Amino acid sequence: MTITGEERFEKALSDTTVLVTGASRGIGAAIAERFALAGMNVIIHYGFSHEAANDVARRCMQHGAKVLTVAADLKDKQQIIRMYEKLESHGLMPDILINNAGISHYGMLADVSEEQWDEVMAVNLKGAFLCTQVFMPHMISQRYGRIINISSVWGISGASCEVLYSTTKGGINAFTKALAKELARSGVTVNAVAPGAVDTQMLEHLDAEEKRMLEDEIPAGRLATPDEISSLVYFLALPESGYINGQVISPNGGWIT
Repeated sequence: MTITGEERFEKALSDTTVLVTGASRGIGAAIAERFALAGMNVIIHYGFSHEAANDVARRCMQHGAKVLTVAADLKDKQQIIRMYEKLESHGLMPDILINNAGISHYGMLADVSEEQWDEVMAVNLKGAFLCTQVFMPHMISQRYGRIINISSVWGISGASCEVLYSTTKGGINAFTKALAKELARSGVTVNAVAPGAVDTQMLEHLDAEEKRMLEDEIPAGRLATPDEISSLVYFLALPESGYINGQVISPNGGWIT
């Protein structure tokens, strides 16, 4: 299974398993459905949104995919280990890990409490670290894997009134670049997708006028759809994308270059 030169990992898509964290809605749900459409086994992780996760699972199963839902608090390593043990018992060890789970925070840095700082850091950054640490040994042992971290355009450029969120995503970008170098010889690639403004619940705090003003700032003149982000994630997960490594790719409609 070692990838050297033109040699590639051989595994049928139907035998390939992807774990998507935070997959009960938005970009995570779109990613899960994209992999299900390709015929892969899909593990839908969620924190508390049981019914929403089941809805995503039903949509994935309509594509004929084998689907499993798992709940875990990604701030708690023991819960991630229990998730690992559940997947192992089902014979569904991830070949692809999508670290998508995250929460946003809006507000001036002066108003951020220590508790808010710790919570957003724990979900957005520590959660990705713990999931990667628990699941990457399987990829290393088979000398093949894909780790794709969902970042944000604000992790690249920073955003006023989103200092906390931007900091976590900047950390994800650095985590991606460093880990890619660490795992490259093991046949495991690590990349990040850093979307611009995407039409999901994360922007539901904007009213119609604020959304229009945001769209006017974007050269493409519109928000991205979750499916546009999931297509890029899927491409990076393919075996033939093995020479793309340590990259932070930002689909943002030309907004930030």
